[in-house]
Amino acid sequence: MSHWGAAGSARTEPYSAGHVFAVPPMLARPALCRPNNRLVPPRVNGRTRAERADARRPLDRPFTNAPGGSIRPVNSLVAALDVGGTSMKAGLIDRSGRVQAEIRRATGVEHGPRAVVDGIVGLAQELVDTAGAAAAGVGLCVPGTVDSATGIARHAVNLGWTDVPFAALVSERTGLPAVLAHDVRTAVLAEARIGAGVGAGSMFFVAIGTGIAGGYARDGEVDDGAAGLAGEIGHLVVIPDGPPCQCGNRGCLEAVASASRISTRYGALTGRTGVSAQRIAELVVAGEPAAGQIWAEAIDALADALAAATVLIDPGTFVIGGGLSLAGPTLIDPLAKALAGRLTFRSAPPLRPSTLGDRAGMLGAALRAWDLVDSAAVVS
Repeated sequence: MSHWGAAGSARTEPYSAGHVFAVPPMLARPALCRPNNRLVPPRVNGRTRAERADARRPLDRPFTNAPGGSIRPVNSLVAALDVGGTSMKAGLIDRSGRVQAEIRRATGVEHGPRAVVDGIVGLAQELVDTAGAAAAGVGLCVPGTVDSATGIARHAVNLGWTDVPFAALVSERTGLPAVLAHDVRTAVLAEARIGAGVGAGSMFFVAIGTGIAGGYARDGEVDDGAAGLAGEIGHLVVIPDGPPCQCGNRGCLEAVASASRISTRYGALTGRTGVSAQRIAELVVAGEPAAGQIWAEAIDALADALAAATVLIDPGTFVIGGGLSLAGPTLIDPLAKALAGRLTFRSAPPLRPSTLGDRAGMLGAALRAWDLVDSAAVVS
């Protein structure tokens, strides 16, 4: 039984079979996410795929078209959505990775989990309607615990849902194949195939923002691990019995070096609360001692974690993303030096800043959608 609990509340609301998002029997087993099964039933709501495509017409929507003019239906497109705790980034993307149209919208978590799910599925439909007959599939990425094999978002603390079958819901609403994946590991895929990891062979991506997460890719494919939880470098303990982490442990990397904790720790040291990590980076450049101390502690913690990742998996490069990566050389240069100093028997992998920025998740969702479309074509 699925439950969508109110965000921040212990109360839960059952996933009702009579709700507008109920999954029909033909999609009740979300095998549509598996590459070796047929992804879309021959008929949905009594119409074939061709009939559904003919029925779709581009709508007058507030999308920003990429340079070069309007969307051209002759080019196949996929709809891609990157769902975050505060906002959603969505677009129509062609096979070359070019964003043909893009929209950003508030997630609306304050309205509760059902409204958030409604908004996500509705935005997917909006994208597909805008693309018209050119739409080939839908890719989504969300935070929290995700079962990519079944297309189910198992749990997201900040968004308040449990066991939501997003891939099946979106496929039923749009009549197209849909795939669901974890947000950070989807960004890893994009950086590996079309971003800073191109040519590296293997890469470990570290996203440093409100929290810290990561992922490993080799030859353009992401390794999700046995339980789909690989890459959680933010919960590697770097200071035993250190600051408490939201995961329940103490001394995790995220509790020391995330942007939010850098801000909190600076406030505790100086009494000046609410100073952003980006501003603290600027104070580091200006030579302020307190900022320099907090920044150095974060660099040391990050270097310890990257050194552990280096000796365990030997990545070809590290790609640093997330909001803190905007600090540029103020972050990358001392981190590279500290990492090299911790590796005695080998050289350190190079550190590269993300080249895709906050579009990485959306672009990765598009890549996963194209993989799904191609695997469906092979089956058919």
